[in-house]
Amino acid sequence: MRTVLVAALILAAPLAAIPLASAQTPAVAAERTPSPAGAEAYIISPRNGAKVKGPVVVQFGLKGMGIAPAGVKMENTGHHHLLIDTDAPVDLSAPLPATDKIVHFGKGQTETTLHLSPGRHTLQLLLGDQNHIPHNPPVMSKKITITVTG
Repeated sequence: MRTVLVAALILAAPLAAIPLASAQTPAVAAERTPSPAGAEAYIISPRNGAKVKGPVVVQFGLKGMGIAPAGVKMENTGHHHLLIDTDAPVDLSAPLPATDKIVHFGKGQTETTLHLSPGRHTLQLLLGDQNHIPHNPPVMSKKITITVTG
């Protein structure tokens, strides 16, 4: 009898009184796109340790895979994301956010020009699939450090 009474009270409660968490279903992580063995992202230019004048032209390299724009599903392809002065996200099963530190190149671009402040900066490439989710295993360049002199 008590169970029925509680259920009747919940059904009679206004929708706004029901906590949102109980009305939502848990998020399901998307399945990550596999990357082929030996696939490698790298920064062609500038070189690690370089001292450069701004603006800085950054050229992207990719070995063992092809480039495809975001939203286009093709086997063994992806598009670049440039990590500026930040580490790769811990959760690589989620789409990469677009921020001032994680720059998306969803049209398939392979180079960019950055306007960085003078000083030391780190750069790293991370390939994402058609949904901006890193591959499994991730195709990520080594992190390089450059110094912008002006």
